[in-house]
Amino acid sequence: MVGCNCKQNETLMALKNTVDDKNLGSRIQLNPEPLISVAPHAEAWIETKEAIEIFSPEQLAQIDTIVAKYDAKPNYLIPILKETQETFGYLPAQLQRHIAVGINVPPAHIFGVVTFYAFFTTVPKGKYLIKVCTGTACYVKGAQEIIVKLESELGIQVGETTEDKKFTLEAVRCIGACGLAPAVLIGKDTHGMVTPGKIIDILRRYS
Repeated sequence: MVGCNCKQNETLMALKNTVDDKNLGSRIQLNPEPLISVAPHAEAWIETKEAIEIFSPEQLAQIDTIVAKYDAKPNYLIPILKETQETFGYLPAQLQRHIAVGINVPPAHIFGVVTFYAFFTTVPKGKYLIKVCTGTACYVKGAQEIIVKLESELGIQVGETTEDKKFTLEAVRCIGACGLAPAVLIGKDTHGMVTPGKIIDILRRYS
């Protein structure tokens, strides 16, 4: 991650505010100069992060198809990134470089957007993303104890992925299930009134 400063935040917030909430990314406008100054070390990060190219030509061709779907226009960067992440699970440096070439913008543009929006990730996630709600309702009913149990059972900390790439553990502020507190989201499944003991039985359903 590159360093952050007030000027960077102001520029990225201006970028974020151009996104149409009803059609994510369809109206995003990229201004080359501000974004290059926003991420001055992005080019070096993207060029050195992956010495080994891990994606095959066939896989990169899938990105070309996604880019072509949006006529290779930079103003559709976010939906391009979104579909690419849905296809590969994450957005590592190699894919960022390929997209940059496809829409004819500097890699720093891609890096700046990917590292700004929380829904993008540069590291692979597990097959099942576990989100433990830590909002007030869930917290007071034992969310932290559930997290501790999950960390012990899975052998990872919050923000990490198991070695077999099956589970990624996250603590989030809300999953929209306050009435089911404490609640845990695994993949697309919401589990309510969870206890440290119950969460282990729930995990076994995904093994």
